[in-house]
Amino acid sequence: PSTLYWNELRTAVAGCQACDLHTTRTQTVFGVGDQNASLMIVGEAPGADEDRQGEPFVGRAGQLLTAMLEAIGLGREQVYIANVIKCRPPGNRDPHVEEAAACQPYLHRQIELLQPRLILSVGRVSAHNLLGTEESVGRLRGRTHRFEPGDIPLIVTYHPAYLLRRPQEKAK
Repeated sequence: PSTLYWNELRTAVAGCQACDLHTTRTQTVFGVGDQNASLMIVGEAPGADEDRQGEPFVGRAGQLLTAMLEAIGLGREQVYIANVIKCRPPGNRDPHVEEAAACQPYLHRQIELLQPRLILSVGRVSAHNLLGTEESVGRLRGRTHRFEPGDIPLIVTYHPAYLLRRPQEKAK
C-alpha cells in the first residue's frame, strides 16, 4: 500500500484478508478525522462498538478521549484517529504479533500521507507497535520518542479504557 492515497488505501483496508481477523469482523475500522491534522492519535484495535460503526474510539473510551481532547482545546474533527489494527480481535483480546504485522503497512502509509507534527500513542499495544519496544507505558510516558520512518515526535500515554478502569490514574 506504499503508493496508495487515502481513498485507495481505505478500499485496500476494506478488502484486506492478510490475517484471520477478516473472518470475524463486521467491517474494517480505517481511521477518521482531518487528513491534514497536525496531531495523529493511534490506538490499539477496534472494540465491539468500533466494529459495528466502522469508526475508532466511539464507545466509552472514545467519549473519554473526546473529553480529553476538548480539555486541551481540540475537537475530534481537528485530529486524525487510527488504530494499529484495522479489524476487531475476537473478544477484544490483544492483537497477535502477526495481525499487527499484517496491518503495519496500512498504518505506516496513513502516517506517511498525514505527516503529522506529533503522534500520540495510546496504550501498550500501540506503543509497542509504533516504537518496536516491550517497555511498559508507565516507563514510556513522560518523554518524547521518535517514530521512524519520518522522525516524527511521538508521545505515549495510557489508553482511555485503562483510565476508565482505574480513574485514580487520570491525573497522570
